[in-house]
Amino acid sequence: MNIAIINDEKEILNILEKFLVKKGNHVVTYQNPVTALSSIKKDTDVVLLDVMMPQMNGLDLLPKLIEKHPEMKVIIMTAYSTLDKVLDSHRGGAVYYVMKPFDSLAKLEAKIVEVFKKG
Repeated sequence: MNIAIINDEKEILNILEKFLVKKGNHVVTYQNPVTALSSIKKDTDVVLLDVMMPQMNGLDLLPKLIEKHPEMKVIIMTAYSTLDKVLDSHRGGAVYYVMKPFDSLAKLEAKIVEVFKKG
């Protein structure tokens, strides 16, 4: 599976990338959401998208990603959850919303696989 991770926190990018690559996925990471928007390839299956980033809010980036690549599945990740953010992410096209810190990376991977299979 081709996965893109967009998160301004380098440590989270590294942890997720190592885990998902070890599971046999091709992973590309981006710390800058603006760069991600222009660089993500159309063969990307799933995007893990953080909400709170300094260059661009993930909820602002979400509809732009979906418009550019409507077949792509987006999973929102955030440590700052409110009902409004959850609703905005679903309205914007996200297929799932996950809270950080993650309960377990295995659960996150299972959700990625599930989202991809629903495709």
